[in-house]
Amino acid sequence: MSSRFSLSPLFIGVVLLAAVVVYLNLPSENEQRGPGNRQTPVKTSIVSMKSFPVTIEALGTAVANESVTITAQVTETVQAVNFEDGDKVVAGQVLVELNNREELARIAELEANIKEAKRQYSRVVDLRQSSAASEQLLDEQQARVKALEAQLDVAKAQLDDLNVKAPFAGYLGVRQISKGALVRPADAITTLDDISVVKVDFSVSENQLASLSNGQRVSASSVAYPGVVFEGTISNIDTRLDPVSRSISVRAIIDNSEAKLRPGMLMTIVVEKRVLNTLIVPERALVPVQDKQYVYVVENDTVSQREVLLGERRPGFVQVVSGLTEGEEVVVDGTLRVQDQSKVRVLSRVQDDAQALGGE
Repeated sequence: MSSRFSLSPLFIGVVLLAAVVVYLNLPSENEQRGPGNRQTPVKTSIVSMKSFPVTIEALGTAVANESVTITAQVTETVQAVNFEDGDKVVAGQVLVELNNREELARIAELEANIKEAKRQYSRVVDLRQSSAASEQLLDEQQARVKALEAQLDVAKAQLDDLNVKAPFAGYLGVRQISKGALVRPADAITTLDDISVVKVDFSVSENQLASLSNGQRVSASSVAYPGVVFEGTISNIDTRLDPVSRSISVRAIIDNSEAKLRPGMLMTIVVEKRVLNTLIVPERALVPVQDKQYVYVVENDTVSQREVLLGERRPGFVQVVSGLTEGEEVVVDGTLRVQDQSKVRVLSRVQDDAQALGGE
């Protein structure tokens, strides 16, 4: 009786897995040559002098340059509504007309009375010239004309109060009233915002106070417009610090001629303190050891560990105060795979993005 030997799929899989593990652990060509000759692939960057803006960053909320809730000054019925939601208006534009029939009638009455009073005054003047009227009568008639003219001015002012106008140019909000509604002085008709420029108030810590000044340039950004930078200037620095947070309030004016920004937006403000011309390396080139910072400098395919003293930082970049010279080559990718006096093979040299530093 003969027995048949069959290979199960599980057995075949185990054999293949073992073969893969053995293959992966075979020494490479470089390792076969000896550990002293093995070259670690790395990417490097050339140390260079660059313009390095030193900035202050803060968060603030945008507010309109001018903002007001439009209300009536008297209690009256709405006769006409002359605007729609979101309209752009000019200063003095009539937005709402209230019922003014009584005021118009009063003005017509006063104008007629003034006309008659002036006619009587002219008659008294003629009589006075012929000594047929007294000086007192002339003065009384003149006073009557002036009193009626004053009443007319009051009536016209009351009529003007019945026309609700825009106090300045800007954009209207949502309309809150309709024709025929009774409005009172406390009732909101709509809102009006001047957003040709926006104000952004933000706080800066006490130790940055000496770096701020009126007219200093700032840039602002919002998550609503990724990659868009809005330019502005500092318009005011508060005279007092907050005794609790030890910070000072600063106001910036941001140009909004395209009306992209809206009151209430969260803005990231960047204030440029000064611009340094200094040595710069990418942050990923740094190797921290306890409280010190090191870089790996490449020379003749060999790296040497060197301590560096750092200065200002920006996202992705750092200023080197001492430890490096311009033109030296440092490892930026592969720092975890090398050590002092390791042999390396440079795959490529990283070109730093100058725009990340605010350069051109």
